[in-house]
Amino acid sequence: MDKETEQYYDDRADMFLTQGWKDFIEERRVQALYINSVEDAKDVNDLFFRKGQLSILADILNLESAMNHVQEDSSDVDNL
Repeated sequence: MDKETEQYYDDRADMFLTQGWKDFIEERRVQALYINSVEDAKDVNDLFFRKGQLSILADILNLESAMNHVQEDSSDVDNL
């Protein structure tokens, strides 16, 4: 892994440790629960809009795990 990429992952890892990130993620979890309600959808367009919102929220909520997997995979390749 080059230095620039390594710094990128280190910066993300530092961000994940902050209280601000933890608060942000908890707020997104609550938001996802509210949006994930079929009963509250007004029509099919609203349903598809909610689907898009949930897709984006899933990306955000899974960011830390995804970054950890990429780093682990990179470490495995570097150790070969």
